[in-house]
Amino acid sequence: MADENYDVIVIGTSQGGRFLPVDLAKGGRRVALVERGSLGGVCVNTGCTPTKTMVASARLAYQARRGGEYGVRTGPVSVDLAAVRERKRTMVAGARENYASRLAQDGLDLIEGEARFTGPKTVEVALGDGRTREIGAPVIVIDTGSRPRRPALAGAEDIAVLDSTSIMELGDLPEHLVILGGGYIGLEFGQMFRRFGSEVTIVQTGPRLLMAEDDDVSDEVAAILRDEGTTILTSATPERVEEAGGGRVRLTVRTPNGEQRIEASHLMSAIGRVPNTEALTTAEAGIRLRGNGSVEVDEFLETSVPGVYAMGDVKGGPAFTHLSYDDYRILHANLLGGRKASTRDRIVPYTVFIDPQLGRVGMTERQAREQGRAVRVAKLPMSSVIRALETGETRGFMKAVVDADTGEILGAAVLGAEGGEIMTVIQVAMLGKLRCTAMANAVFTHPLLAEGLNSLFAAFDGQD
Repeated sequence: MADENYDVIVIGTSQGGRFLPVDLAKGGRRVALVERGSLGGVCVNTGCTPTKTMVASARLAYQARRGGEYGVRTGPVSVDLAAVRERKRTMVAGARENYASRLAQDGLDLIEGEARFTGPKTVEVALGDGRTREIGAPVIVIDTGSRPRRPALAGAEDIAVLDSTSIMELGDLPEHLVILGGGYIGLEFGQMFRRFGSEVTIVQTGPRLLMAEDDDVSDEVAAILRDEGTTILTSATPERVEEAGGGRVRLTVRTPNGEQRIEASHLMSAIGRVPNTEALTTAEAGIRLRGNGSVEVDEFLETSVPGVYAMGDVKGGPAFTHLSYDDYRILHANLLGGRKASTRDRIVPYTVFIDPQLGRVGMTERQAREQGRAVRVAKLPMSSVIRALETGETRGFMKAVVDADTGEILGAAVLGAEGGEIMTVIQVAMLGKLRCTAMANAVFTHPLLAEGLNSLFAAFDGQD
């Protein structure tokens, strides 16, 4: 039996967990919110807020160096990484304070400590002073997030390997940064530090970057990064890392052309994330986990134990903050609104915050063809968009995939300036079930980047 009982226990404070406990308490429930680390979860502390703050600094450095292209004279551009770090810390602190202020709600108890299940509806919390509290509730929500995956690489345990959290605490610019992984995280940090002034090498095990994207998108992204001076090695498998003297490291990779050794000042791992479930002792509650350690849930976010739910990164799938927020929407509707909202058929967009951005929604061309669908594909280079020409942001392209029979928009990729914002226009059209002809004939403001959608979707008129 628990020492203290609540109506709801929420474990963790990711994007969804930032709002659900407060709303439940406002709805008259007695809620315990358990957090073992910093309030706000990954997004506030080590994800969106800090990384996009640093991306903004990197873009400004890049634009400053391009001043001459616009007739603007600038002197030599350098980056004070410690100042960039301080700006990032200030943004994170402000976001934490904003979140903490929300918790001042009657009926909501914040318990700082690490939670573990002792039964289906009971949780033991290890407090910082060595004591424990046993609490129980008929409804429990797991929202413990994820963390960077450590590389299974010979010698890595003897080397200071950076990850997406620790690299943001550097005060001095790396001379040469090697990044393991050519996914979203690796590319964002790779371009960022290249623009700060570091030599950057990205080592990708797969045959191309961004393996989930279509080949033409991956190829264009690689071309953009290489044009900025980033070295990219694909089909390159890291085999071992060792000290090279003078504080440097030596990475050995196997490539189609044989073994290659890379010496660098810093090594970063960006090979993915793992769910934070190891401390929860879920087996004590009968909660099933998948092979990768994520919590198994149904379309209503309920686990194998009735009344126990999971939301955000810990349940597996795409690790996006906006997906965690949508999980909150579903649980809010079901726990407070008496409805049966679900994850079924939800459209999940995302943006890779390289520059230019890659905004993606719906199916890729490859996915549509693998499903045997008859599709039509249109592409428009950003160099054909008036606004892109005027602003000097002509790299990349827009791409749309539509059903050949119905004209339904199946998906899109926008690799270009504000690509995420332009993609969102297409997402709204998909939510409204507009056909490609509606986008071709819409009146968009001139001259905006989104105006290019007229030309992109008009291209379908000339296809068989």
